[in-house]
Amino acid sequence: MSKTLGGPGGGTNPEQLFAAGYAACFHGALVLLAARAGIAVEGASVSVTVEFGRDPMDGLFVLTAHARVQMPGIDRTTAEELVRNTERFCPYTKMARKGIVNIVALATESDATTHSAGTRAV
Repeated sequence: MSKTLGGPGGGTNPEQLFAAGYAACFHGALVLLAARAGIAVEGASVSVTVEFGRDPMDGLFVLTAHARVQMPGIDRTTAEELVRNTERFCPYTKMARKGIVNIVALATESDATTHSAGTRAV
């Protein structure tokens, strides 16, 4: 847990892992859409920062995400159009904007012996 939330800090936190996945997905979508449009985006980079914020409705925590896209050598108008199209295409961006179907359920005893990616024993 991060120091800002009272934890010891150190190591990779879930927000950083989410940011890495978001950046990778957005970059892949950007490259794909650029290729479909016949635009070479060599040297393009995407960085995403995910942090805790406050929910204005209940004062509890929410995540905030800030993505920055760099496309050296691409004129600004073309770059802006690619970024907007990528926002509409990238599943992470859609999830961040529209939400995600989220089902949380208590596992049964038979589930206890099977762990899948993303689970954590406490």
